[in-house]
Amino acid sequence: MPDQPRFELYAYWRTSATYRVRVALNLKGLAAQERFVNVDAGENRGEAFLKINPLGGVPTLVEAGFPPLTQSAAILEYLEEIAPNPPLLPSDPHGRARVRSLAAMLATDTHPLITPRIKRYLMEHGFDDAAWRAWQIQWFSTGLRAVEQRLASESQTGRFCHGDTVTMADIVLMSIIVVVRVFKIEVAGTPTVNRIAALCEAQEAFAKADPMRQEGAPQP
Repeated sequence: MPDQPRFELYAYWRTSATYRVRVALNLKGLAAQERFVNVDAGENRGEAFLKINPLGGVPTLVEAGFPPLTQSAAILEYLEEIAPNPPLLPSDPHGRARVRSLAAMLATDTHPLITPRIKRYLMEHGFDDAAWRAWQIQWFSTGLRAVEQRLASESQTGRFCHGDTVTMADIVLMSIIVVVRVFKIEVAGTPTVNRIAALCEAQEAFAKADPMRQEGAPQP
């Protein structure tokens, strides 16, 4: 009988943050049993899930014997510590700080602006669908172009965001790219981002995590 997965991952097909954790698990060869949480239907605001994650966010990673882990950045760091190969952070302090900085530009400064709870608040305070789409385009474009500027100008950029192997920066970058595509938004003027995205997509760990391949994704 095969071993049971070490983790449970409370997830939703479309979320950028869940995608990050899927990719990291795939890269490190770690298995997780996904528990589907329908964010659009409000299941993440239900009493049962709020006992697991009081903020009502996905992903949430559960490991037997430990409290649930929330926040994708913290989960990535945890997976890096318990399964250090392949490494998702450089070996030098400055390199690690740069990777974390690039990742934070998108995971901290960009992604939170386009989450369902932000949409819900704005729609309750005067936004319509057109205004919401303009909001998405504004903040996706601002974040990706800022990252493009750094990647195109800094010598540490290699085949990937930092050097020639995948790091957390690439995972977070792709987590924004895949959601931009779900929303059918195009951001011009990001050739370095596009080049790196193509390299990431060619790897099975990223391809398996694609939102359109997950439970609950709309069928073609």
